Amino acid sequence: MQPYQIALDTNVLISALRSSRGASYKLLTLIGQTDAFEINLSVPIVLEYEEVAKRLSKDIGLSHEDIDDILDYLCTVANKHDIFFLWRPLLRDPKDDMVLELAVEANCDFIVTYNEKDFSSVETFGLTVISPKTFLQQIGAL
Repeated sequence: MQPYQIALDTNVLISALRSSRGASYKLLTLIGQTDAFEINLSVPIVLEYEEVAKRLSKDIGLSHEDIDDILDYLCTVANKHDIFFLWRPLLRDPKDDMVLELAVEANCDFIVTYNEKDFSSVETFGLTVISPKTFLQQIGAL
């Protein structure tokens, strides 16, 4: 069976960095450790992850170096994609458009997010929008 291809919304990464007790943290710990799924990244998404995580670093309790290490790991294990075609504006939030563009370019099965309603029109691209908990249940990790 082919691994599921996923794109992570920034809110999932930030939630995982804030607390080690939720579904987003469990998902983050499985990245690169399971054959069930693969994460996909683009330069705009990594820059978004970095900007938000470093802006919230004091609240999260991580140093900028810790955040760099986490992002370096994600970049090492992820499938990396250049974005050549922009679908924007399609969604209300331009940052959500970046996630959509990555998911389309990477031929993802899922966009994993806590803001499922923000991606209400992406089914036309053959994408499923799913929460971290539901995704973990889908792959049998919960």
